[in-house]
Amino acid sequence: MTKIEVLGTGCNNCKRLEANAREAVASTGVEAEIVKVTDYAEIMSYGIMSTPGLVIDGKVVSFGRVPSAGDIATWLRGA
Repeated sequence: MTKIEVLGTGCNNCKRLEANAREAVASTGVEAEIVKVTDYAEIMSYGIMSTPGLVIDGKVVSFGRVPSAGDIATWLRGA
């Protein structure tokens, strides 16, 4: 199962990123668990300085912006 982590404190961009991730999972049919990470120390452990961030199976694929569901779907297919 693919693990998707949405890094952020719950701002509107973080919520949009989570929605886009859920849309990407639905469109690809990939079996995935989506986890929201709001703890600052855990977010910083990924080495990102701006949120929202997106991590797929432990690899940071995006931060500081909200990628489209299509972009996320492409990353999921490659994971």
